[in-house]
Amino acid sequence: MGFFSKLKQSVFGKKKTDAKTEQYQVGLSQSRRSFKDKLSRLFAKHREVDEAFFSELNDLLIESDVGASLAAAIIEETKIESQVQHTQDPQKIYEIMVEKMRDFYLQDLEVPTSLNYAEDGPTVILVVGVNGVGKTTAIAKLAFKLKNEGRSILLVAGDTFRAGAVEQLDVWASRIGVKVVQGPENSDPSSVIYEGLAQAKKDKIDVVICDTAGRLQTKANLMAELNKIHRVMQKIIPAAPHEAFLVLDATMGQNGIIQAEAFAQVTTLTGIILTKMDSTSKGGIVLAIKHQLGIPVRYIGLGEKMQDLAAFDLDAYLWGLIGGEEHAS
Repeated sequence: MGFFSKLKQSVFGKKKTDAKTEQYQVGLSQSRRSFKDKLSRLFAKHREVDEAFFSELNDLLIESDVGASLAAAIIEETKIESQVQHTQDPQKIYEIMVEKMRDFYLQDLEVPTSLNYAEDGPTVILVVGVNGVGKTTAIAKLAFKLKNEGRSILLVAGDTFRAGAVEQLDVWASRIGVKVVQGPENSDPSSVIYEGLAQAKKDKIDVVICDTAGRLQTKANLMAELNKIHRVMQKIIPAAPHEAFLVLDATMGQNGIIQAEAFAQVTTLTGIILTKMDSTSKGGIVLAIKHQLGIPVRYIGLGEKMQDLAAFDLDAYLWGLIGGEEHAS
């Protein structure tokens, strides 16, 4: 039994859809409707599987922001597997394609299932991202999630150059009931982060989440700033940061990939926080990020509520993107 069949059996073999599957189904509904509407038209148009069918299936993946090179690779593998299985059934070929999407995501990538927590002392998470992607909100949601898991949290307002960023993080910290370390506007981000880590170590905080500036005007300046932040962190906690997350806006599609490439050139990223997935009809961007950057999505924004930042689950994502609507009945 292939992945698609196993997952379908798992989802519909339960009397009630589990909360995680439901969350992905709801959060990815816009992308799923777009994907399946196009697929339905494709099936209706092609009564037999030929090169034109595969060509349009390839276009469907590209239109979903999977990316041209990955789409071509997925379709080629799908064609080969369909020949091995001697199938001309469009639905079966579609299911093979879904399995190939999963295979390509997992290829040459060890997908973390949890945060890289420090063995001793505070775990430090560095968060970067340009203005407008939802970085501050993503930090707040991550803090809320970890706090609800029973961990003590400290936020550090290191994005000192963006007007209102420090105040915004302070408001979020107050709402979710965690402390925040901040400095004066336009102060040196490194000094604020140094103070934050020193306090976290003193107070035996479990997780420190450090907000940082994400200016892309010059890569040299960004690299210098991030290098300085790393040096300062390691004076207090030698293994810091334990995680370095880039926040991307899913609605930006391939433009988000360009942002990620720029950041990946100046700092080592351990994962992506992908926001606003509920607001895009092109949910394939998750696959494109991994394929083009080799960086896994670690958290995914599936709605506006605080609890709508979910740890990334590949199977739940794929079912949310391409699965049926049967769960709602």
